[in-house]
Amino acid sequence: MESELHSPSRRELLLSLGTGLGMLALPVLLQQPTSADSNVRGPLSPREPHFAPRAKHIIHVYLNGGPSQVDTWDPKPELTRWGGKRLPIGNLTTERETGVALASPFRFQQYGESGLWCSEVFQRTASQHADRLCVVRSMYANTPNHEQSMRLMNTGDERLSRPSYGSWLTYGLGCENQNLPGFVTLCPGLPVADSSNWRSSFLPGIYQGTYLDSRKKVAQELIANIQNPNLPLAQQRKQLDLLSALNQQHRQTRQEDANLEARIQSFELAFRMQMEATDALDIADEPQHIHQLYKSDTVHGRQLLIARRLIERGVRVVQCYHGDVQPWDSHSNIAGEHRRLGQEADGPIAALLTDLAQRGLLDETLVICGGEFGRTPAVEIPIGGGNPTGRDHNHHGFTVWMAGGGVKGGMAYGNTDDFGYRAIENKVHVHDLHATMLHLMGFDHTRLTYHHAGRDFRLTDVHGRVIRELLA
Repeated sequence: MESELHSPSRRELLLSLGTGLGMLALPVLLQQPTSADSNVRGPLSPREPHFAPRAKHIIHVYLNGGPSQVDTWDPKPELTRWGGKRLPIGNLTTERETGVALASPFRFQQYGESGLWCSEVFQRTASQHADRLCVVRSMYANTPNHEQSMRLMNTGDERLSRPSYGSWLTYGLGCENQNLPGFVTLCPGLPVADSSNWRSSFLPGIYQGTYLDSRKKVAQELIANIQNPNLPLAQQRKQLDLLSALNQQHRQTRQEDANLEARIQSFELAFRMQMEATDALDIADEPQHIHQLYKSDTVHGRQLLIARRLIERGVRVVQCYHGDVQPWDSHSNIAGEHRRLGQEADGPIAALLTDLAQRGLLDETLVICGGEFGRTPAVEIPIGGGNPTGRDHNHHGFTVWMAGGGVKGGMAYGNTDDFGYRAIENKVHVHDLHATMLHLMGFDHTRLTYHHAGRDFRLTDVHGRVIRELLA
C-alpha cells in the first residue's frame, strides 16, 4: 500500500525554508572576516575621544581599606597639640564610637622644591617624586562603609552595580592592542564586593575588567587555561571562524541578549590573548636592576611591574590593589600597621613612577593612588574594651594623589579642617575626581553615555565637575 503524500503545514513550510536559507548562507558567513581581522571594527577597536587627551592610560594603585590621611599626606599640628584630649569640634559622625584626639605617631617633613609634606609612611615616594605629585587633600565620599565607598570610587554609585570607570573608558576608547583586554585588575585575592569593583554591568560584557590573581608568580597561572596545548593556533583560528559564523547566525534571533554577544567576543579575545598575554605578564626577561627597583619578589612590586608592561602594550586601564580584604583598615595599632603597609607599598610605587618617567611613559600615563575613604583624627574605642590604638572610617575628608598624565606636579590641593576630619576648602567629591580623570583621557564626562532601561547613564550620573586647577 503506497503511503499518503504529506502536505506540510504553513509552520513546517516556513521552518524548512528558514533552515534552508540559513544553510545557503553558511558558506558566505564562513568567508566573512571575523572581528580578529584588521579590516573589521570590533568592540575593542581603537576609537577617538571627544578631544585631544592628556593621558592615554591609567594605573590606579588602590590602597585597599582606607589609609589615614593625617598619618600620610595631610599633617595636622593641631592634632598633635590636642593629642589625648577631647577634640573641640565635638562628636565625630563615624561608624563606631571614638574618643580623644590621636596624634600621629609618624614624623612629617617637606620634600622637593615644592616643599610637599609627607610622613615617613611614604618617604621614598615623596623624596623621589614630590615635585611630580598632585595631592588632593579635600576628597570626600558619601558613606563610611567599605563596600559602598569602594563601589563609589570604582563605579560612581555606592548602592547599585554600575559599570566601573575602567569599563567606561574601554567602551569609549577601545584598546590600542587587540590581543589584550582594555581593562585589567590585579589583586592578590578578591577585595570586598569582589567583581562589582570592575564589572561592566549594563555595558557590553567585553568591557568588563579582566581579573588577574597577582599572588600567582608564573605568567601562565595568572590567567587560567590561557594556552591550548592540544590545538595549534592555525587550527584554532579555523575552529573559531566556524564558531563565530554559527554564533552570529544564532544571534540574529536574539538581538537583545547581551550575555550572548559578550560570550562571542570573549572567544575572540581569549584566542588573541594567547599571542601576547603571557609575554606581557612574564617579567622574567626584565633586567636585574628593574627587579631590584620594584622589589619584584613581593606581590605589590610584581603587580606594579606587570602594570607597566601592560600599559606599554596598549592596555588602557590597570588597577593594582594593595592587598585583598582592606589591609589599610587600621582600626587598631595604626602605628605598627601603617608602617608595615608603607614598607610594602612605598618602594614599588616610587619604582613605578621612576620607571615610567625614564621610559617616557609618565607624561601619557595618569597614576592615581588612594583608598575609598580616610580615617578619623580621634581614636576608635574598641568594641568589647581594650587599649584604643587605631582610627575609625572617615568619608568626610581624605587624600588621593595623582601624577603624570596632564596633572600639575608638586602641589597640594584643598584642605581639611585643623584636625583632618572634614574637607572644608576646595572640596572634591569622588564624582569630581571621575570627571577630571575622564577629562584627562579626552572625554566630556556629560557626553560619555550609554542608553539603558529607558535613560542615558554616565559614570558621574548627574554630578561631577572637572577640577581644572589640577590640570597642567
